[in-house]
Amino acid sequence: MRPRKALALLLLLALAGAGCSRVALFKTDPSRKDFDRVAEPVEVHDTAASRERDTARLAADRSQQKLLEGDLDAAEAQANKALKADPKLADAYTLLAVIADRRGNSALAGTQYMRAAELDPSGATLNNYGTWLCTNGRAAESLPWFDKALQDPSYRSRTSAMANAGKCTLDAGRPLDAEQMLRATLQMDPNDPVALGTMASIAFRAGRYMEARAFSERRLAAAAVTPEALQLASQIEDKLGDSAASARYVRRLREEFPGVAQGNAGGSKAP
Repeated sequence: MRPRKALALLLLLALAGAGCSRVALFKTDPSRKDFDRVAEPVEVHDTAASRERDTARLAADRSQQKLLEGDLDAAEAQANKALKADPKLADAYTLLAVIADRRGNSALAGTQYMRAAELDPSGATLNNYGTWLCTNGRAAESLPWFDKALQDPSYRSRTSAMANAGKCTLDAGRPLDAEQMLRATLQMDPNDPVALGTMASIAFRAGRYMEARAFSERRLAAAAVTPEALQLASQIEDKLGDSAASARYVRRLREEFPGVAQGNAGGSKAP
């Protein structure tokens, strides 16, 4: 049997609006397909142990499908069924982590991400847990997990971990190291939204507004917009003196994210 690979949660959403390839640097939204199934197809076997494993994988597949459909209760039931058949199935813990995160139970999500990483220390699970740590105010603690993820030679989303590491390095108060890491990420993937958004934020904070605009425009073109990306774009244009462009971004924010826009009616800080 071919070795099983882990379910990759590309928390391509959000670290403070830059998006994160994983616990957004990031909230995960399955409707946006922020996680990818990379496990091998289920193969049929004829031993009791292998039948249990096949049952677990099928249940995990069904859990993922229900999660994509937005049925959290059914997704949770199928993930628990998978664990009953195979208590060491890391993918099932990853699915339960996403479900907990969607329900607003971040602490439980962190426990499940960590369990998945313990059972299957692959690039995907390590990136997921590092992303969760960073999104929950533990940026410095998250960095070794990204380092471990990058040491997995079979990890196919290395730029995801690199971009998340750069974003979290910035959050840990090391902007120069973050910029170096993010530029390396963009050499490998010029359209990585997390790296582009974070570079826009770094340039903005440093007063390099033309550079910030260039990165911001690339970020907005690279992936679905986030409230933070629009807020930063508006602030950049305001600093550059283009009030009309700034107003256009504010208008987009109000139209596309009315709840967020209302919550930030008094203005917002740069990401």
